[in-house]
Amino acid sequence: MDTCRAGRTAGNLGERTPHGRNTAEMKVYWRQISQASNSFAALAAACEVHGYDIETADGPHPDVTLYSLNSINERLYRDEIAGADCVTIVGGPHASACYQEVAGYADYVVVGEGEYTLPALLAAIEEGRAPPPGVATAAGYTPARHTVLLDGYPPFSQIKGFIEITRGCPFSCGYCQTPRLFGRCMRHRSIDEIARYAARFRDIRFVTPNAFAYGSDGIHLRLDKVERLLRHLDGRVYFGTFPGEVRPECVSQQSVELVLETCANTRLHFGAQSGSDRVLRHLRRGHTVEDVVRAVDLCRENGLVPVVDFILGLPFESDDDQRATLDLVKVVAREGKAHIHYFMPLPGTPLQDARPRPLLPETEKVLGKLALGGRITGSWMDHEIRFFRRTPHL
Repeated sequence: MDTCRAGRTAGNLGERTPHGRNTAEMKVYWRQISQASNSFAALAAACEVHGYDIETADGPHPDVTLYSLNSINERLYRDEIAGADCVTIVGGPHASACYQEVAGYADYVVVGEGEYTLPALLAAIEEGRAPPPGVATAAGYTPARHTVLLDGYPPFSQIKGFIEITRGCPFSCGYCQTPRLFGRCMRHRSIDEIARYAARFRDIRFVTPNAFAYGSDGIHLRLDKVERLLRHLDGRVYFGTFPGEVRPECVSQQSVELVLETCANTRLHFGAQSGSDRVLRHLRRGHTVEDVVRAVDLCRENGLVPVVDFILGLPFESDDDQRATLDLVKVVAREGKAHIHYFMPLPGTPLQDARPRPLLPETEKVLGKLALGGRITGSWMDHEIRFFRRTPHL
């Protein structure tokens, strides 16, 4: 942060409010980015708890403008943020992983979870104080000393969003930012709080890294708690599908029957990622190809359509590994839908410096044929289709 920008950021706003917080005098805007709409819902609600009302804008506005960026759209907003004539605060998965880089063109960077840190930062800006832990600037960064408890903040307020029921993931998949952003300890919103906000929807959908892990540590399932949650809700419940999928080893006769008995969805969405056990071990996925095949079979036998994610072009994928994945894609495509991604290294992950492996000509040919037949979706050519799907909270 240059001297001019730093002075505008803390000093000027602080001089306007020398006797404490006065939210009426500081306007806060959220830069509208479609991929960050759920983050807006959650963070607007958290700021409202602390007396800050956030308005939407299609560009930077004084006094403060907030941005939530992922690793694809960051390039679209970098120059806008750098040239903004207002205080800029940036968060999201890209900003959290590359906070030093982002602090070079933004005033403040919220690293990781924002429900507590963002309102604390707004108060510090308004009062002319130093930023709280969890915020990076060009001058440095002090890590946050807290963990957000989901029941401590509403999932949304005036602006509706999906209900986040679980945060964190005990697995450490090499390509994934989730455990690096939110930690490996799963935290759950209580059933009463989930039901209270679910009552505002006719169709109820959840944000979670693994829907069947609700109420558990993520490894040892507590399907009794999942059942208690599902039977506590009124409305059409969509569980185990976007934006809250499941893991293949968690698909069992019991979990499938829970969905059939209590939910409206006719699909179950889970990640296979590879058809090679060797690749799955390298990825630290924590499941096998057999788990995926069993999950697909259970869906088929019980009348659910399996929707299965795959990543092709992984850096340590051999020709045989890629062919094995293609074979599994074809099996899934006969029984349901396959969603294909081309590997993209994400900052902050163990594979951030890895390079994608080219697809074999036979792979491109088969994928093209399956796509024309409507059996697969996604993109193995354009990263943006994958990463414009969702963005974790600022």
